[in-house]
Amino acid sequence: MLSAYITHSDCALHDMGNHHPECPERLGAINDHLLVKGLLDYMIPYDAPLATMEQLGRAHASNYVNELMDASPTEGLHAVDPDTNMCPHTLQAALRAAGAAVEATNLVLAGKAATAFCCVRPPGHHAERSAAMGFCFFNNVTVGMRHALDVHNLERVALIDFDVHHGNGSEDILRGDDRVLMCSIFEKGLYPFNGETAVGDNMVNVGLDSRSGSDAFRHAVKEHWLPRLHAFKPQLIYISAGFDAHREDDMGNLGLVEADYEWVTQQLMNVAKEHCQGRVISCLEGGYVLSPLARSVAAHVKVLIGAD
Repeated sequence: MLSAYITHSDCALHDMGNHHPECPERLGAINDHLLVKGLLDYMIPYDAPLATMEQLGRAHASNYVNELMDASPTEGLHAVDPDTNMCPHTLQAALRAAGAAVEATNLVLAGKAATAFCCVRPPGHHAERSAAMGFCFFNNVTVGMRHALDVHNLERVALIDFDVHHGNGSEDILRGDDRVLMCSIFEKGLYPFNGETAVGDNMVNVGLDSRSGSDAFRHAVKEHWLPRLHAFKPQLIYISAGFDAHREDDMGNLGLVEADYEWVTQQLMNVAKEHCQGRVISCLEGGYVLSPLARSVAAHVKVLIGAD
């Protein structure tokens, strides 16, 4: 069974200004590299739909969603925090990005795709229940997860976040939800400057020191993530797939390389094959230097779709 590749041209129209690291070119670099590597031959393309108010409301407060929609500018940029701007196309792109996670959930749970990669922006894992921040507006992956739990009636869903920054928004939305296990690895001392103390029993947070490198990353996965995942026995795994821990990305200093993303994806696929019929949904988060971003995504997707 082929995997799903979910994206939309609207996602490239979101633009937060010249020289902003979360730039439209990210998606083109990824798509071009996957095409050159032949990986898109193993995937079925889907257009990301617009998320509905009902779908957003499972992860976000309704007054926040309404305020964000009202803040959408007709021209120029509107700052929602010092690092996060809305342009006239942002709202449409954000709705597509959240809608992609819902579409991926429907496809995978209907047996129409074995796995799915959502190549979308803006990213989502910093968006809290009632706040946009850190380049993020809607928390795409948690919108998809709550759709799986509340609409498809799954009982256990796991979220894995290997972005160099802690997914504080996902933690804010999912804390205390015993249907969810969230496992996060991130670099200590980076934005959003939290995460080292887990806020609930359903959180497995591992902060790593700067320049820890591959060995520390892999050790954390084996010692902290995998035992909890096997004990939890998820029915579906979601990945907040950020690639800014790469050694060529100046957003962080963990020093990972493509082989680490390939390795961690294989560990997660092994868990998925044992507990949830191989069902994995990955949503793009960070990664801001185009070449290592594209190469890392290819290493991740190659394993996700079983094209090794």
